[in-house]
Amino acid sequence: MEFVLDNGSVRIALSTAGGSFTSIAANGREYLWQGDPAVWSGQAPICFPICGGLRDGRAMTMGGREVKLARHGFARKQEWKLEEQGDNMVALSLSSADHAELLEQYPYPFKIVARYTIDAEKVAVSYEVTNEGTEDMPFFVGGHPGFKCPLDEGESYDDYELRFEQREAAELCTAVPSTGLIDVEHRSKNPMVGHDLPLTHELFDFAETIFDVLESRVVTLTKKTEDKGVRLTFPDMPYLIVWSKPEGDFVAVEPWGGLSTCSDEDDILEHKRGCLVAKPGETVTRGFEIEIL
Repeated sequence: MEFVLDNGSVRIALSTAGGSFTSIAANGREYLWQGDPAVWSGQAPICFPICGGLRDGRAMTMGGREVKLARHGFARKQEWKLEEQGDNMVALSLSSADHAELLEQYPYPFKIVARYTIDAEKVAVSYEVTNEGTEDMPFFVGGHPGFKCPLDEGESYDDYELRFEQREAAELCTAVPSTGLIDVEHRSKNPMVGHDLPLTHELFDFAETIFDVLESRVVTLTKKTEDKGVRLTFPDMPYLIVWSKPEGDFVAVEPWGGLSTCSDEDDILEHKRGCLVAKPGETVTRGFEIEIL
């Protein structure tokens, strides 16, 4: 089922299949990548209850429970349901009460509400995670929106760049595609030029670009020669992933609350960078904002 919000400035479409965007449109232009299963089957998946991958797809919790999760968790593969709807807001939810089989992968009763609110040219995305069990619940949550690049006909991928609010570290951690994990001990040169990351298809020949030590909380995808694109603001997300495929006319700009298991981490879920813990009955909220320029 699909839901549409339109305030005359921005129009978004959301699907219960995965609980996320199928369209972000404004100014007569589509900003969200419209998908090509031959390149990437996603558009804007929600990463929950992990971001990235676990070593061998599993981890133990400090309470002795085993978690067995594929990359980015299961939320993006599930059918969500309508939680709440207003003139400028739609909230979709996924819970273990409706999908008891998910407890075999992640043995913590949970509910996650993805709330989407439009205001002028801005879209606020809020992930509200509730622990519905009786034990502390470790988890991660993050966004994975893929934006069209280039935005218009006649433009080139490398006409675009990502502009960071701050200057970032000179060296970045290294993705390990064979395992889906992260090497934080052998770092590589940051391809940014000043505050800007020029986009080229070659940038993604090897893997994603991972900002594991991130100063910026505002990043703008824009054409180099004009103010056209989207700005992401994510004050409570400590990590950013930038990813595409060499043949893909999109760039995913991903604010995450955690990372794939890193080379200096063990396999205890709570020991992973950025792990959040919800107490029984507690709701923990994280999110980000997309502004159309």
